[in-house]
Amino acid sequence: MAEAIVEGDKARLHAPPNPWVGAIILDAGGVERGRGHTQVPGSSHAEIEALAAANGDARGGTLVVTLEPCCHVGRTGPCVEAIIDAGISHIVVGTLDPDPRVAGKGVAALREAGIKVTTGVLIEEVRVQLAPYLWHRITGRPYVIAKVASTLDGAVAMADGSSQWITGEAARRDGHLLRAQSQAIIVGAGTVRSDDPALTARLGDIVLEPLRVVLGAAPPSARVRPCLERTGSLRDILDELGELDVLQVLIEGGPSTVSAFIDAELVNHVVWYLAPAFAGGQDTTAALRTLSTGTLSQLRRARFTAVRPTGDDIRVDVEI
Repeated sequence: MAEAIVEGDKARLHAPPNPWVGAIILDAGGVERGRGHTQVPGSSHAEIEALAAANGDARGGTLVVTLEPCCHVGRTGPCVEAIIDAGISHIVVGTLDPDPRVAGKGVAALREAGIKVTTGVLIEEVRVQLAPYLWHRITGRPYVIAKVASTLDGAVAMADGSSQWITGEAARRDGHLLRAQSQAIIVGAGTVRSDDPALTARLGDIVLEPLRVVLGAAPPSARVRPCLERTGSLRDILDELGELDVLQVLIEGGPSTVSAFIDAELVNHVVWYLAPAFAGGQDTTAALRTLSTGTLSQLRRARFTAVRPTGDDIRVDVEI
């Protein structure tokens, strides 16, 4: 299953709005015969790719797959039928699919066909990998990641307003990967006016353009165009993005925008890049300057999920 998770990572950028699933075929003797991951929407799912790679050596073998196989007709046919036709005798599943069209029906159909099914293998690791997809299918809204880059004492801009660049090149590259993994990016109109960001995801020679959402009105000359300009309830905006099949949204706005989403309890995950630098509090801009906490008991507690060096900086991941 750990290898299937690695295989699923290969589909992270191109699979959405489908889940980025990995699958491995083992023959009756436990020897790997094929592996695969989800292709672009409308193309093969991971199970079909793995069966094709096995080239007829799957009969009587085991299929290890990170997510429950689908049993409905969508952009492609149901994977369950292909698995049954291939003669697989045992299926090992990481986690069930909460999509109402599946939601245990895939496992039930496989068992009815006489196939042994084992579920819940490395379930926590799989759920972390597929968190945006699972959240979207359960709530109808995208999984929200807020990104912050600051000094160690939490400043995102200096007294004169300068802010580029607080963190180094490695952290900026990592931030572009976050953009590429997100189907939409949200910023405030103030950020558009002050920084005029393009909000593209630049991965070497590859340039991706997630859906750009501006809270307010973007100037006609802004580089961020085309974009969605939205006002009103943040929750309503997320609901709209969920209906557009956005699985993950990245909040890249300034302090007011990030603070507003955290205050509304709409952030699932925070990625905070810390530079080994100090700015002090005199006239600098704090990362969450508009987030107010009246007393210690009102602190918004989070849970560390990862802390790792990123070039000369540190990336801190927390779940709220």
